[in-house]
Parts: sequence; C-alpha cells; structure tokens
Amino acid sequence: MPETVPGTLPTSTDHERRGVIAGLLAYGWWGFFPLYFKAIRAVPLGEVVAHRYVWSLVVLAAILALRGDLRATPRLLRDGRLAATLLLSAFLLSFNWLFFIYAVGANLVLQASLGYFMNPLVNVLLGCLFLKERLSARQWVSIALAGVGVSVLTVLTGSLPWISLILAFSFGSYGLVRKVASVGPLRGHAIETAMLAPFALAYLLWLGWHGRAAFPGPSMQVNLLLPVIGLASVMPLLCFVYAARRLRYSTIGFLQYITPTMQFLLAVAVFGETFGVARLTGFAFIWAGLALYSWETWSQARARRTESLRAPSAPSENA
Repeated sequence: MPETVPGTLPTSTDHERRGVIAGLLAYGWWGFFPLYFKAIRAVPLGEVVAHRYVWSLVVLAAILALRGDLRATPRLLRDGRLAATLLLSAFLLSFNWLFFIYAVGANLVLQASLGYFMNPLVNVLLGCLFLKERLSARQWVSIALAGVGVSVLTVLTGSLPWISLILAFSFGSYGLVRKVASVGPLRGHAIETAMLAPFALAYLLWLGWHGRAAFPGPSMQVNLLLPVIGLASVMPLLCFVYAARRLRYSTIGFLQYITPTMQFLLAVAVFGETFGVARLTGFAFIWAGLALYSWETWSQARARRTESLRAPSAPSENA
C-alpha cells in the first residue's frame, strides 16, 4: 500500500475513520456521564445545572475566540426569530439536563437509558407530526413496538416510566427545534448557553451570598470535579459535530446506541439497579422496535447509494 504523501488532503476513507473515532469518543463520553454525576451527587440539582451553564460558556467562548468567531456570534441575535428559537431550545436542553441529573442521583439510570433508547423513535414520530415527514410501514411498526414496551412497563411495574418519556421527548424536541434553526451547532450552542448563563451565575452568587453554595466547599472531590463540568459537556458535543460532518446519517444512527447501552450496563453492573422480568419484557419490545428502525434506516441508505450509482452521469459539454 503506498504511503500518504505529506501535505496531501486526506482521503474519504481517512475522513470516515476519523469520523468514527470522533463518534465513538462522543457517545462513549456521554455513556460515562452517570459516573461523573454520581461523583458530585452531594451537590444540589439546581446548582449542578447552573455550574454547567457557567463553565460551558467559558469553554465555548474560548473555542469561539480561537476560531475567530467570538465577535461575530452575538450578531446572530439580531434575527429575532432565530433568537426566540434558540431560547426555546435552551430551555428544552436545560429541562433534559435537569431530569437526567435527577435520574442519576435518584438511582434511575435504567430509566434514563431507556429514554435514550427511545429517542430515535421519538425523533421519527416528531418529524412526522411537525415536519410532515412520511414514515414507512416498518417505521410505524417500530414506533408501535416502543408504545407497547412503555405500556408493558407501566402495567408490570405499576408505574409509568416518566423519566424515560421526559428524557426522550425533551431531547427529541430539542433536536427538532435545532433542526429548524438556521445556525451551526457550535455557534447555536454558544448562544443557547449565553442566554441562560447570566441567570445561572446570578443563582450561584445568591447561593454563595447566603452560604449555601457547595462550591467552593469542604469536599475536595466536588472542588475538583465541578469546574470541569463545562469541558465535560462541550467536548463530546464537538466530537459529535466533527463526526456528523464526516459520516453517513445511517452510521451516526447506529453509533448513537452506544450511549444508552453504556448507561444500561452501568445501571445494572455498577449501580446495582434491579432489572427483573417486568423491565426485561418492556425493554425487549423497545429493543425490537429499535432493531426494526435500524434495519429500515440501513435499507433506505443502501437503496439511495445503489440508486445514485445507477444514475447516469451528466453529459459532457464537449459531447
């Protein structure tokens, strides 16, 4: 195999390989998030979310400054419709963060993982309802299987898996809102964060003024881990954006199952959450729906590639 000449552009294979690595880093990072939030579970929920906004803004501002985009990004807010859209997405993301961190602290990581297993199917449903996207018969069946799984869990466990539903629909709604926002992922997330960071900072200052802040505090573990929450939040997002630009949508679709799978394994093997027959039955229906959805996504992507290869090339001007 010939060596790559220094200074040449990377091949499509190199792009795809780097994209897969970035995707694995992003989804693996998110998969380990429960371990991080378990380590700082002594910090009140609202304070954790506030720190996440403040430190994330610091990291995002530094990245935008390095890219030379720091001054240009705020100008996007001159578009009132875009500003309103990003404010809505910021609240949806905060809602998702709040309940995910709550789930970890309340030993409900299994429910959290179920929510993110359901997320692709919720995305399909929201696309049908709000973007008028047409669903295939297999996609409708996959959504129906997920509905059966939730119903089975509700009946057999005696309670609705509300954490799962909140996480799935809040993140799905966030993705839907961001899809219609005419702004890139990095700038958009920076604006979202900047919109709520002042309120988060004010809350943290209020806690400190009344002597109720956990940071800085007597716990060295909290003092070390809490300030890195911004980096821990932003870096997987950047890896995801890098991967999304280099990989097919179907590949990203398969990689996204890494996060809930890791959370599921952590819940059962590390945190000792109970996974009995009732939960297994409900999860089985949802996993079946995901398998059918993944098969349909792969089949559609393969059909599009085949069709593009068979399409006749445009005639040359010299012909």
